[in-house]
Amino acid sequence: MGTLTKGRYLVLRGLLLLIYCTASVISKGGATGDAQPDAVPSVQGTLPHFIQEPEDAYIVKSNPIKLRCRAVPALQIFFKCNGEWVHQNEHFSHEYKDLNTGLKVREVMINVSRQQVEDFHGPEDYWCLCVAWSHLGTSKSRKATVRIAYLRKNFEQDPQGKEVPINGMIVLHCRPPEGVPAAEVEWLKNEELVNSLTDDNIDTRADHNLIINEARLSDSGNYTCLASNVVAKRRSATATVIVFVNGGWSLWTEWSACNAPCGRGVQKRSRTCTNPAPLNGGAFCEGMSVQKITCNAPCPIDGGWNEWSQWTVCSSQCERQRTRECNSPIPRHRGKMCEGNSEATENCTDGLCTQNRKLLHDVKPQSMESSNDVALYSGLGAGIITVAILVVAVMLYRKNHSEYGVDVIDSSALTGGFQSFNFKNTRQGNPLLLNSSMQPDLTVGRTYSTPLCFQDSTDKELFDPLPDIKVKVQSSFMVSLGVAERAEFHAKAPAETFPRDLSRDYCSTMDRRKKGLLTLNGPFSSCKEPLRTTGVFGHHGGRLVVPNTGVSLLVPHGSVAENMSWEMYMVINQGEASVQTLDSCEILLGPEVTYGPPGLDLFCPVAMTIAHCAEVDAENWNIQLKRRTQDSKWEEVMSVEEESTSCYCLMDSTSCHLLLDQPGSYALVGEPLTQAAIKRLKLAVFGTMEVGSMSYTLRVYCVDDTPHAFQGVVAAEKTRGGQLLEEPKMLPFRANTFSLQVSIQDVPQFLWSIKPFTTCQEFSFPQVWCSNQQPLYCAFSLERYSPVTAQLSCKISVRQVKGHEQILQVYTAVAETEKESVPFFMQTDCTITSQTGPKAFKIPLSIRQRICATFDTANAKGKDWQLLAQKLHLDRNLGYFAKQRSPSAVILSLWEARHQDTSDLDSLASALEEIGKIHSKSSPKDQDDCESDSIHIEASSLYGTGRLTSQNTEDCTSEYTG
Repeated sequence: MGTLTKGRYLVLRGLLLLIYCTASVISKGGATGDAQPDAVPSVQGTLPHFIQEPEDAYIVKSNPIKLRCRAVPALQIFFKCNGEWVHQNEHFSHEYKDLNTGLKVREVMINVSRQQVEDFHGPEDYWCLCVAWSHLGTSKSRKATVRIAYLRKNFEQDPQGKEVPINGMIVLHCRPPEGVPAAEVEWLKNEELVNSLTDDNIDTRADHNLIINEARLSDSGNYTCLASNVVAKRRSATATVIVFVNGGWSLWTEWSACNAPCGRGVQKRSRTCTNPAPLNGGAFCEGMSVQKITCNAPCPIDGGWNEWSQWTVCSSQCERQRTRECNSPIPRHRGKMCEGNSEATENCTDGLCTQNRKLLHDVKPQSMESSNDVALYSGLGAGIITVAILVVAVMLYRKNHSEYGVDVIDSSALTGGFQSFNFKNTRQGNPLLLNSSMQPDLTVGRTYSTPLCFQDSTDKELFDPLPDIKVKVQSSFMVSLGVAERAEFHAKAPAETFPRDLSRDYCSTMDRRKKGLLTLNGPFSSCKEPLRTTGVFGHHGGRLVVPNTGVSLLVPHGSVAENMSWEMYMVINQGEASVQTLDSCEILLGPEVTYGPPGLDLFCPVAMTIAHCAEVDAENWNIQLKRRTQDSKWEEVMSVEEESTSCYCLMDSTSCHLLLDQPGSYALVGEPLTQAAIKRLKLAVFGTMEVGSMSYTLRVYCVDDTPHAFQGVVAAEKTRGGQLLEEPKMLPFRANTFSLQVSIQDVPQFLWSIKPFTTCQEFSFPQVWCSNQQPLYCAFSLERYSPVTAQLSCKISVRQVKGHEQILQVYTAVAETEKESVPFFMQTDCTITSQTGPKAFKIPLSIRQRICATFDTANAKGKDWQLLAQKLHLDRNLGYFAKQRSPSAVILSLWEARHQDTSDLDSLASALEEIGKIHSKSSPKDQDDCESDSIHIEASSLYGTGRLTSQNTEDCTSEYTG
């Protein structure tokens, strides 16, 4: 092979020399003739120079690679691969003129296939070089190697997860798979590229390893090693890095007072593991959270009298005194004072200072004293008789000149018919009911289970109607014939959309109401003094409650700095709603609530709960949260259907739960979008019997269905001595612009006197729709034919025209002898408006801290607090939770506010148990066994806690507060 190659080389060289000689002869012949104008200049006396040499190349899959050479001056260029010349037919060459130098440049290219490389078996890689010829000889280029590219699938070393203390060093090792060319390595954190150029704390240059010099909490995450070359990319297994914080003790508190009132006792002091608190599974503080020492409390010493002093000299009043002091011994250490008098007085004339002997000139005669007593008692008797005469005269005058406020008659009276009825036994249950013998119809309505407990009522009557009351009265006969409805509602039917097509009528009506052009049919002025509750809260947080209003404020644990406390308050506006200055088509759905103080600075948001009266439906309502500004104007904070990072609003069927960062005045307002928008009304009927009269009055109330609004009704009826005659019921009131009718039916006409054509009263739509938490009422006055009549049976129908209807059934005793005062509230703890510390929360502090530590930590599936929010049905507006320092803590605070009326923690425990099952199924066993076990432990702890009494819960949580 060597001889053949050498012979080919000599033959090729001879051919080149022959070509060179022929070219020289032609050149000389040309020189004797005319010169060529475009003759190409040549470089005489130089070897070929390579402008481009072949470069190393990699064959990817089955794609051939191209090797190129360019040289000047060059007569020929050939490739030589692995020591052998490449056949001339495999060369692709062309010659062109360099425009800059004017020299001829020759370029040659060959293709190298994968098969050629695989078939070569030599001591080194497949290589090729170029050989160029000129007049003076040859030149060789560099060797270019050709290799087949590949990248193995498996990493030689995957990074391993670590748990590192804060400020510690993190080293993640990575050895990429074998490959040609060698793979380049990059690092991903939570699927985002790690850039060591922008973070001096991270180094990725040391042998493909990732080094974090000082671990930070933000360095927790899921890390992946990414290897790549010209063939493919490979991902390593994910390594979870958790940066934890070990707990540290706070300073000791001051020693407590000795717990024994007398003798040997115990003093305590405590500290908490919050400096810092353990985070991300960090170790809890070692040692005791409570220290005890013995103490000796001084025992109480009761006081004792010393000896009496000498008697004083006999005075002009024939008396002498003596004294003693309580100093033998002096009472000390909470000892009792001496019992008895410290002074003594006695007569000092041995009976000579008497009336009969008249030995003392300045003693007043007894006759004078007795005469003064007779005058005093005579005057008192005359006054009492005068008052009694005036009272009798006033009652007789009122009876002779009384008129029916609104007389009532049953429709059967017009037809001359009579009806029989039976009275059933009185039923027990609601302390507000007087004598209700029929079980309430609860198929349509519903009542609040909140205990009725109120503050002292004011002297002013709360049920006085406005001076400009205009009551529409219709007869039951007209109602039964349908004449009233046709006469009242003859206008064109409103359009289906609202308020767009009805905005002209609806909003103009609202404007007239605000300007005083529209009079209300039977509202009354409630107490102008606002309801207010206060409490002092520290680091452990607590809860503020305004009793029987559906309004509360939750101050989470840790929202106040450890060594600070705030006196916080919450106020409900009792007067006319200031929110009426808002857009005319909006109504108030709950009370206006203010919490403060204004300069309140908390670490996490508070949770406020406000009851509302809307049937929540995004298609029919546009409900907004508004806040009063410093210039007493109202601005929109957020719409409940939109997402916001400034606050959070969760609408339940009867309450709205808010997460707020700023103190101030807040109100929930709603704008109806269609006629299907519904506002809930609570209906109640009260009755009173005038003393010494044959008249009996029924008052029917229509009030927004919130505890606060109904509290005003009950408080006002309490001042009037009214009795609740039927369980309150709920009436859905639609935004269809039609009025509300109240009528009395089935009154026994042979027992009760009624005035014809006065059995139906009506409230206009704006009065009911825009009542803004102020009650409306109408009254029906009945009179007995005989004082023997002791029972009243009738029905009260409350219906919206082209809407819903509700029936209030009245069965009551009206005899004065049977009429006893029924207390409006039985609760004894209604004065408890604030709770502080662990007893204010349902979730024990230790379990709460473990839940936050578990779910605030990043893992392979992202932020676990999102899964917690999903299972607790709080998975909207997640952006608000994401910006909090502890999203899980805020989620638990919202859960606490939402479930404050229920004492069972099973729903939270079930959610945690379900999350634990998801972890155990979807996570690798060796990574998440500990985490899922922790979740199951927390769930099982909650199952037990939910069944404890409040005292036991308080005792248990106190053990974990350290």
